[in-house]
Amino acid sequence: MDKRVEKIIQMMREDVRGELSLTEFAQAVNLSVWRLCHIFKSDVGMPPIRYLKLLRMERAKSLLESSFLSVKEIAFQVGLNDESHFVRDFKSTYGYSPALYRSRFRSNGTEEDHNGDGNSEGEQNSLRQQLIRAAKQSVLPTLHVMVCVFSCLN
Repeated sequence: MDKRVEKIIQMMREDVRGELSLTEFAQAVNLSVWRLCHIFKSDVGMPPIRYLKLLRMERAKSLLESSFLSVKEIAFQVGLNDESHFVRDFKSTYGYSPALYRSRFRSNGTEEDHNGDGNSEGEQNSLRQQLIRAAKQSVLPTLHVMVCVFSCLN
């Protein structure tokens, strides 16, 4: 991967809120915006703005799973000031609204904690399918597939 693209990805990961513009990213690696977009897309497979959007959704998903922040606060944390756009983007990425994703995530975790191996085979298959679907839609599919495999084995 081009070192300039790696630098842009690192900058995006450090500031997922996206306070830097595409112009500022391009200036940081001494490229024109057009050339940056071209190199980024050829190396990563998507334009930089789409990649940043996916990073934001990954961060939002993580916050939904691990925090008690409201959906509006999470939207702000990932750089989206309009809650309705955040909800729409999250739903298009993961198939569920943020609130529904959080409740399903928590109820699946609670069922596993309380019921142990008491889940029926149909419920386990449904959970596997949801995990696989989420893994396929993630920015880091390999990591999510590993999590899916390990969670399905337990």
